[in-house]
Amino acid sequence: MIQHSATYRIIKDTLFITAGVLGAGMGIKGFLLSSHFIDGGVTGISMLLASLFNIPLPIWLLLINLPFIGLGYRQFGRQFALKSTLGIAGLSLSLAVIPFPDVTPDFLLTSVFGGFFIGAGIGLAMRGGAVLDGTEIAALLISRSSHIFKVSDVILVLNVVIFSAAAFFLGVNPALYSMITYFAASKTVDFVIHGIEEYTAVLIVSKNHVAIREQIIECGWGVTVLKAEEGYGKHGSHHDLDCVLYVVLTRLELSRLRNMISIVDPTAFVIQHTVDDVAGGKVKSLPLH
Repeated sequence: MIQHSATYRIIKDTLFITAGVLGAGMGIKGFLLSSHFIDGGVTGISMLLASLFNIPLPIWLLLINLPFIGLGYRQFGRQFALKSTLGIAGLSLSLAVIPFPDVTPDFLLTSVFGGFFIGAGIGLAMRGGAVLDGTEIAALLISRSSHIFKVSDVILVLNVVIFSAAAFFLGVNPALYSMITYFAASKTVDFVIHGIEEYTAVLIVSKNHVAIREQIIECGWGVTVLKAEEGYGKHGSHHDLDCVLYVVLTRLELSRLRNMISIVDPTAFVIQHTVDDVAGGKVKSLPLH
């Protein structure tokens, strides 16, 4: 049973990474290269250098990404490094040998759909346990060592430098279109990784928590009851509060939960925040009748 599960996981990861390689290759060669647009991150650096020097893009992708894979090996292990190396090598090989069609000369369509295919490719590869771009690895390592910058800050600064260089070497218009490509790619990556059913955690503070809990259970969601004590005021006044309810559900079902809470207790204090992923538990409601 364990061997069957491991084999299934290997096949699934291989399919995700292969689809990611083909998607990213289509975005780069089928859209961006003919218009001299670039993406953000390490891929964008490789594309910029390929446009400035007489060295093919596949070679730049390997040369610039592999050092980050080496760093990732130390942080995330051999399996991650092996998958990422194969993914980046596969992307370089696909750009070198696969005759992707040049889809459209329209600049706006090129920037949007080029970003879409690149983002879909990167997201699929990440779901397979690999990366096709070393930017996230570099940002994570810098943020851990500096204790000042967050990962998002490092990625932002890196991309500001990349697109500023693109504006200087390629021109303002290609740089602006390249920024559209990057935004489209980043949103697509988020969608592929998290999907339409992005999860949301909800904390519910209410004196009618028993009635709300019963309604949540009837709807088919799981609920965790947390023992709590209420505090307020500048002097720290407090009194007992039996419990707080904690629910994780998909964002598509969030309005249904909020409506149910407002009917039971319009004065309930509700806090919600996004959750990257969940494993186990019950996060989907029963269908409405």
